[in-house]
Amino acid sequence: MTDNNNATTGMSEIVKTVCGILEGFIFVFGCYIVIYGHLTPGGGFAGGVILAAVFILIMLAFGKERILKITPRRRGALIESIGALSFLSIAWAGLYIRGIFFRNFITTNPDNHFNILSGGTIPLYNIAIALKVMAGLFLVFFVLSITRVILEGDKLKMVKK
Repeated sequence: MTDNNNATTGMSEIVKTVCGILEGFIFVFGCYIVIYGHLTPGGGFAGGVILAAVFILIMLAFGKERILKITPRRRGALIESIGALSFLSIAWAGLYIRGIFFRNFITTNPDNHFNILSGGTIPLYNIAIALKVMAGLFLVFFVLSITRVILEGDKLKMVKK
């Protein structure tokens, strides 16, 4: 397999076709799990894992070249940092606005319970955690997939693929 010809990298055409069809559906499902996490089972972590699985699926089916076009490694680290900073910023906003760290500062109407906007700050936390988990899990998988450890004698040597 050559890296300069995209048609010969990754898996077979059948796998690429099926993954190309499914990646959009899985991504939308992950976003649904994140956004409705305060109303249904799910949330930021579960949705972040599903969203990371989309990028892992793309990398397994099409090769690392396609995923590097979508999101370079530095962008993945930036997204993970944005998720962590967003989570902390929302928590600090509770301290600044309401006087208690992690306090819900978005008021909700009791008549709107079980609606999408009834969660206060919880959907914001879910989005921040999803960004952190998605980028973190994908970066761990990416680094593990491009790194090979070789045992030479009694020393370990790390080699990039």
